[in-house]
Amino acid sequence: MKRTLGTCYYPEHWPEEIWAEDARRMAELGLTWVRIGEFAWSRLEPSPGDLHFDWLDRAITTLTDAGLKVVLGTPTATPPRWMLTKHPDMLAVDAQGHPRKFGSRRHYCFSHDRYREESVRITRLLAERFGTRVAAWQTDNEYGCHDTTISYSKSAEHAFRDWLAQKYQSPDALNRAWGNVFWSMDYASFDDIDLPNLTVTEPNPAHVLNFRRFTSDQVARFNQAQVDAIRAHSDAPISHNYMGRVTEFDHFDVGRQMEIATWDSYPLGFLEDRVGASAEDQRHYARQGDPDFQAFHHDLYRAVGQDGRWWVMEQQPGPVNWAPSNPAPLPGMVRFWTWEAFAHGAECVAYFRWRQAPFAQEQYHAGLLRPDSAEAEAFVEAAQVSDEIKQMPDVEQVQAPVALVFDYASQWAWATQPQGTGCDYFQLVFDVYKGLRQIGLSVDIIPPDTATLDGYALVLAPGVITLTDAFKSAISNTDAQVILGPRTNAKTAALSIPVPLPPAIENLDVTVSRVETLRPDSPEPFADGGHYKLWREQIETTEEIVETDADGRPLMARAHHLSYLAAWPEAEALRRILTRAAIAAGLDPQDLPKDIRIRDTGTTRFTFNHGPEPVEFHGQTIPPAGVLWT
Repeated sequence: MKRTLGTCYYPEHWPEEIWAEDARRMAELGLTWVRIGEFAWSRLEPSPGDLHFDWLDRAITTLTDAGLKVVLGTPTATPPRWMLTKHPDMLAVDAQGHPRKFGSRRHYCFSHDRYREESVRITRLLAERFGTRVAAWQTDNEYGCHDTTISYSKSAEHAFRDWLAQKYQSPDALNRAWGNVFWSMDYASFDDIDLPNLTVTEPNPAHVLNFRRFTSDQVARFNQAQVDAIRAHSDAPISHNYMGRVTEFDHFDVGRQMEIATWDSYPLGFLEDRVGASAEDQRHYARQGDPDFQAFHHDLYRAVGQDGRWWVMEQQPGPVNWAPSNPAPLPGMVRFWTWEAFAHGAECVAYFRWRQAPFAQEQYHAGLLRPDSAEAEAFVEAAQVSDEIKQMPDVEQVQAPVALVFDYASQWAWATQPQGTGCDYFQLVFDVYKGLRQIGLSVDIIPPDTATLDGYALVLAPGVITLTDAFKSAISNTDAQVILGPRTNAKTAALSIPVPLPPAIENLDVTVSRVETLRPDSPEPFADGGHYKLWREQIETTEEIVETDADGRPLMARAHHLSYLAAWPEAEALRRILTRAAIAAGLDPQDLPKDIRIRDTGTTRFTFNHGPEPVEFHGQTIPPAGVLWT
């Protein structure tokens, strides 16, 4: 696979006289791709129907004449002010009933049909004009950013009622599925059903989960409309740039509509408020980013992209402007992050942005160039990567030995009924991912409807709250070691407790008889060392017991290749559990130093030092921000 570099460029921000010089410098740096246009609607159509495409035409010509390939973004994340005048009810509404207002971005509601039609119109016009001239497309920008997926607008209310009517066909069927006999919540008509906000206490969890599923479907519907408009006039591949730990819509559903998944990687920006790292680790990795958070999303979006195609569309090149604190990266980290993405299969890493803007909201967000067009620190590191790409042969991407399920619907279900402070599905899965990486294993993330597990030695499905029939069949038919739980297959699709009681897995005699959640400051011990936290299940089983608590009560049971874990282990216990499973699967787990991670890609092994100090590893000294390949 050929690796390429790119950048994000905003010709509308800069005098046209410097476009050609910018393009020349991009090409000389070794960049291949340039993303443009995703925020330019007010310059493309300053008033309704008044199209100004000539400047974009000239920008595309300038870039392609320099040998660059253009990714054209649809500008629908930033509808211009006249759009709100034309459609005053298009605004998203938050859970407190407040409209989001104009003056920033992403202020539209996905359920507003007239805005969706406007989005299709501008997308179609761009595709008609530029469909044969651009090399790739991006729909919109960062669906879900700024908590903008879920909207409690009137448009959403009407669309949700219609969605429920199509799903349940009758109010009686909905009442039975939701258990609305509880608290006299029965509905006589779909028109009686409100959105699940502003209730006195918590709404029916089935109501909430259905609204979350509906919301995700609305994002997919909105995206599909743009994809269809592009495909009518262009054969170029289409992408969308997802984000880190944004789970309000099902990325697998949206990803199936397009060829390429991309995501926006900001390791330092994410560290304090998305990773879940301890205060000590936040200090230790303040200039490098968490050792596993970026890798997790690389592996996730490799699964979202068709045939494993994925990019980093925005790579942090220096300090950003939006995090709680915004340090500069450790020298060498921009190169490091780029090679980490390539090691996980990225086709392209594009740096955000080409030149730092001296105005508006992101003026403290670094670019490859300073506002005065001088080279910033990241420019030199990008040039180094460009030279290294030319010298290094293409690296084969192969299936990893370990598969880890990630399920967006389980995230919504856990959020709807967490049962305790800190009980978060993403964090549980991420803890397991970190544990696998800490013993040197390469991981594929797989969707919850995976129907075959051929080629995997170890499969993990922690917290998948409702297993699909396809996946249940897959784990019955695989020879891989499989670890389920905690909270796996714990609920029906309507978020009720099923009978027989969970997990109800064929050939695994385990029954969860009671659930408890622990205070975040009160972990309890495993008998063999380490602790479990937050979530613990009482199980009844006739299977082999492989982990117990300090009082001898079972915490993990095994039958042949299937195991059920009934608690959320902390790092020490998790390492023991994963190491034992890896050995049983015929793998070779390692005891890696704290800051070292490895990634195997066919015949090449990449070794990364995420720490701020040199690390001795296998007879070599790996410097800070060090990357080795063998």
